[in-house]
This record gives sequence, C-alpha cells and structure tokens, in this order.
Amino acid sequence: MGISLIQSAGISLWLEKTTTPGGAPLVPHPGWGFRIITMLTLTTGCAFVMWLGEQITERGVGNGISLIIFAGIVVGLPGAIVQTISSLQSGTTSVLKMLILIVFMFAVVAFIVYMERAQRRIPVQYAKRVVGRRIYGGQNTYLPLRVNTGGVIPVIFASSVVMIPTTIAGMFQNEWLQNIADAISWGQPIYYLLYASAIIFFSYFYVSIIFNPADTAENLRKYGGFIPGIRSGRRTAEYIDRILTRLTLVGAVYLAAVSILPEFLLSGMKVEGLPFIGSTLDAVMPAWFTQGMGIQFYFGGTSLLIVVGVAMDTVQQVESQLVMRTSEGFMKRGRIRGRRGVVIPDVFGYDGNANHTSWRPRFGQRHPGGSSRRRAGHPCHLHG
Repeated sequence: MGISLIQSAGISLWLEKTTTPGGAPLVPHPGWGFRIITMLTLTTGCAFVMWLGEQITERGVGNGISLIIFAGIVVGLPGAIVQTISSLQSGTTSVLKMLILIVFMFAVVAFIVYMERAQRRIPVQYAKRVVGRRIYGGQNTYLPLRVNTGGVIPVIFASSVVMIPTTIAGMFQNEWLQNIADAISWGQPIYYLLYASAIIFFSYFYVSIIFNPADTAENLRKYGGFIPGIRSGRRTAEYIDRILTRLTLVGAVYLAAVSILPEFLLSGMKVEGLPFIGSTLDAVMPAWFTQGMGIQFYFGGTSLLIVVGVAMDTVQQVESQLVMRTSEGFMKRGRIRGRRGVVIPDVFGYDGNANHTSWRPRFGQRHPGGSSRRRAGHPCHLHG
C-alpha cells in the first residue's frame, strides 16, 4: 500500500504537468483535490485487484495475481504482431533483424523453461517402522529444490524499488533529484548494476521467507527420514541451507540476465556518463554496445519471465486438478469397490439402497430370525 501511495502521488503530479498536443494543460483544475482523488482511486484499485487475485487463488486454478498480470501482458500481443508486420511492409525493420529477433525469442523462452524446471534432488531415505503386522517406510525418495525458488517475485520487487527514485524525482522540481533519475534511467550502467543487485537481494530475501531449512529437517526427522551421510537435526538443516544458498545464487543470476538482456539489446549501455573512463570506453566500444541494436523486443525480460512462468505453473496445477477429478470416483457414495468389483456394503446398518428398507445387522448384533451375521449365504457375508 505504501508503494501504491507513493506511485499514485507521482502519477498525479506528472498528470498535472502534462499538456495536450494543443498546448492546453491535461488537468484543468490542478491542486490537492485532484491529487488526493487520484491517490485514493489508484490505491483503492490496487487493493481491489489484490483482493480479486486472492479470490482467484482460493476459488480457481493458479496464482490469482500472476494470472491477472499474465492477462495484462498477453492482451497486447496481437497489437505487437500487427505493428511488427507493418514495420516489415514499410521497410522500417529488415528481414534479417526480424529473423534474429525470432531466433533470440525462441532461445530465451527455451532457456527460461529449462531453468524453471531445473532442480537439485537431495536423496532422502526413510527408516523402516513396524506397526502391528505392517511395515512402513524403508523407501528411497528425494527432496526437490528448485534453482529458481523465488519465481518472478524478486524481479517484480526489484523493478518497483528501482523506479522509486524516478517517481520521486517526477514529484518535485529539484535538479539534484533529476540528475539522480537520469543516472539510473534505462541504458545507464548504474541502472543495470542497481537492477541486478536488487534482483539478487530480493531472491535471497524471498527464499528465506518461503523456505525454512530448519522446519524441513525437523519434518524429515519426525517421519523417520534422513539424508545419507548427514546427521539428522541441525546438521541436516545446515546442509540443506548450504545447497539452497548456492542454488539461489544461480537462480538470481539467471533472473538478472534474462531481465537485463532485452533492455540491453534495445538501448545498449550508455558508458559515456561514467566518470573518468566514460569517454574512453565510449570511443573503444562498438556502436551496438553503446547504442543498442534497436530491436523492439515486445516481451521484455520481466514480461517474458511472468508469461512463461505463469503458463507453466498453471498447466501443472490444471494437470493436478485433472488427476484429482479422475480419482474422485474411488470413494463415490461412501462405498469402496474391491478387486473383483464386489461392493463392500455399509456396516452401519444399511445396504446402500436409496429407500434404506433392507436392514443389515451391525457388528455384534444378530438377525431378527436369530441367525448369525457370519452364517454362510447371508447377504452380509463377504466372499472372496
């Protein structure tokens, strides 16, 4: 909510300064009344969307907020395709550049799918337990740890935090703030550095919130599981934490690379603004490095991560729901079918008929005619 208030205040001030093509101000009556109404409207709308996302998560399939963001990104895809075809017909974009864009897009999507499905499997063994006449446990399994445990949340947080100085600079007419906003704008080396650092920080921060190695080690110990060669308890927690730390670093670097690469291809890296060595680097580096290739990549790094990640998660959850629906008939109407298709009757007095007129004896009771429940040929007696 705090970020929403700050951004809505910046948007209201920006709207007051914006003029129409004819030169007239976009907001005819600026002031605190317009700013407060804009802040309340945008913040309330943000809260409503968050509530709507929670309802989709609870009552639907998939993560609600992610699906809403996914829909907002994909809805602009037809327009981008039409614009790309128009640029090809007009000659603005060459065929070679378009082929490079298509190959690059498929390569990035394949890389994202590979990294999103990558995981480290820690072997886990369960000790055998004898309960009555049955033996439980004694099986080998594994503990899957995803390389990108945090998903796209670190990228969303990082992009929001990096945009805060620019939003604040737009709220106030201050030369010092404007210089800071220009230094961390698109294509600047400081922007890439801050963006990558924020992604790495939020990757570790978010993983530390959603995954607790100590709880995982305690659950393994409680159910008789252990990692071969590692003592249960604190040593297991330290081992899992060490592996998770390394995986999180790989996942954070992957997120930073995918998020920055499309922006780099579009605008390059403006190294001339660096102190002392900026002019030298600008003269040495090739033009495509400092000015970019000018490739209009519609799905930016963040958008591409969200689209691919949400699509994969939604498909997996739909498959899980289909498996549950398929297995639902196993306990239909409270009766279980045996190996040979014989229905095991209800042992609480009725045989499952709709009118409940056929009486069946309970355990320990006898038939009104005096015959025992276990007498051969009695309808309650189970055969084979």
